[in-house]
Amino acid sequence: MNDSLYIAATGLQAQQLGLDTIANNLANISTTGFKKSRVNFQEMMHVESAHETPRSSNGTSPLGIGISVNSVAKDFSAASLTQTNSPMDVAINGIGFFEVTLADGSRGYTRGGTLQITKDSYLATSNGLVLKPAIHIPANVNAITIGTDGKVTVQTSPQAQPIEVAQLELANFANPSGLKIVGSGIYAPTETSGEAVYAKPGSQGLGKIAQGALENSNVAIVDEMVTLMVTQRAYELSSKVVQASDEIMSMTNNLRR
Repeated sequence: MNDSLYIAATGLQAQQLGLDTIANNLANISTTGFKKSRVNFQEMMHVESAHETPRSSNGTSPLGIGISVNSVAKDFSAASLTQTNSPMDVAINGIGFFEVTLADGSRGYTRGGTLQITKDSYLATSNGLVLKPAIHIPANVNAITIGTDGKVTVQTSPQAQPIEVAQLELANFANPSGLKIVGSGIYAPTETSGEAVYAKPGSQGLGKIAQGALENSNVAIVDEMVTLMVTQRAYELSSKVVQASDEIMSMTNNLRR
């Protein structure tokens, strides 16, 4: 069988994943806090076997056998902030993640968003995941303030003195691109990402807290469209290889002595 068929098939499969990734990025261009993904490809090298060609057995490098997907990584590059002036909207202006407790009790991390107060009076994300360290909000609170340094204060009335109830910390990772996507803007640590390192906002290179703001998606339409055109052409060329291989085999089958 012509190896070019199999090589072209790996190209088609890889570029299809690239198209799917671009489509997901563009679909989430207006999603608050969304971080775009990128596909990392790698060459599939020839595996030594009894079916060696003369070229690969005479000391030269073996021929490649196509392409495979090495990883689909998140790009956590900075995005702009939109001012909402809502005290329950919180964003990170810079590097870092808020830690939350997932439904199974494990740790999750998010870039922020619209917060809420649970029925148990804890500060949580919009999908009910409680922030860590847990922040208990007293009853009859009139205003909640989260400073740029992560200090959380509350007021029970406009005349009352602010009461400090908690100190938020941000987490950072040696390789944020290695975080596992849980969904709804939540990420989980992996061996690739490394363990979380915690510090106060604004220290050790971490960003500051921006209350009354939401982080925009970091998807750039121009970049995605350029990548889309390149991926489309790569897909088209792989399909041309399949067509050419089919025509060559057809000619070989029709040979007459």
